[in-house]
Amino acid sequence: MRITKRVVLDAFIAVAASILIGGGAWAVSVPLGFPHNGELDEGQPAAKRPALTEKSIAFGVYDPHGDFSGESNVAIEHIFLAWEDVDLSTLPIVDAYVHRRGRTLMITVEPWSWTSNWHVNSNELLEGIKAGAYDTNIATVCSSIANLNSHISIRWAQEMEDAVGKFIWAVWTPEDYVFAYRHFVTECRKHLPDANYVWSPKGGSSLAKYYPGDDYVDVIGLSVFGYQPYDKRNFGGEGTFEQALEPGYRLVSGFGKPIIVAELGYEGDEEYVSRWAKSVAAPHPEFPELKAIVYFNDKEVFAWPQDFGYPNWRIGNAKVSDRN
Repeated sequence: MRITKRVVLDAFIAVAASILIGGGAWAVSVPLGFPHNGELDEGQPAAKRPALTEKSIAFGVYDPHGDFSGESNVAIEHIFLAWEDVDLSTLPIVDAYVHRRGRTLMITVEPWSWTSNWHVNSNELLEGIKAGAYDTNIATVCSSIANLNSHISIRWAQEMEDAVGKFIWAVWTPEDYVFAYRHFVTECRKHLPDANYVWSPKGGSSLAKYYPGDDYVDVIGLSVFGYQPYDKRNFGGEGTFEQALEPGYRLVSGFGKPIIVAELGYEGDEEYVSRWAKSVAAPHPEFPELKAIVYFNDKEVFAWPQDFGYPNWRIGNAKVSDRN
């Protein structure tokens, strides 16, 4: 887990630095086995690219491969940042990359904590937060972000109600999670008072129990993924973006906050992904509070249940449709 989370920012830094230094070209090597030219993976249909038009809602992307680096239609850049053991001195490279493209920056701060050969368990992390042991981590991260020029949204400890083993904070009781979330926001606001704070459940039926209150939430983010083989086995058919979003949207719409899809991905055959691509960014009157979608443009980092493995959400570098 340590390696997975550390390289998320490092990979983006390498891509951003190469583009900034090279004026749009790959001027330095991209680490971790990423494709040198960002080409579409073999067998991946071009129809997977979201169909953006002038009527589309705001589109964002987590893009460690740089596939969207030259895309003018991207409004939000998303990165992941552990609050420990990460080189924050490289954040200005990200900021320059984002600011130069006229995008805003959403940073998911994940409270992983470790030493050289182990990481803390769920209870140790919670007790440390309650005791203020991580206040220095919060101050270091948030004060570094405060020096950036981009407009910032901070998303902390996402998918807290989905206790399937992905995140050590997702096994806390709702009361403990609410305390921890409020504590993080309170401490981070000392350095980032003007940031938007994103509370981001996955969309499960119990999510309301984890709501930290209006004073601590500016935006609500949901996770929406469509995987064709999973749909067929579990739902007897192929799900749509609207069907996947609706349950979570319905549960959070009563909080009166702007709603975004903070992580979006879909994978399947050409017909399946084409259907999702055409619908994800289209106007949706049935979801009036939906303000933006943010695509997760990479392979899944956690194995799906029922031996479905690691779906590849990555789209590749074919250009998004131009706005009309």
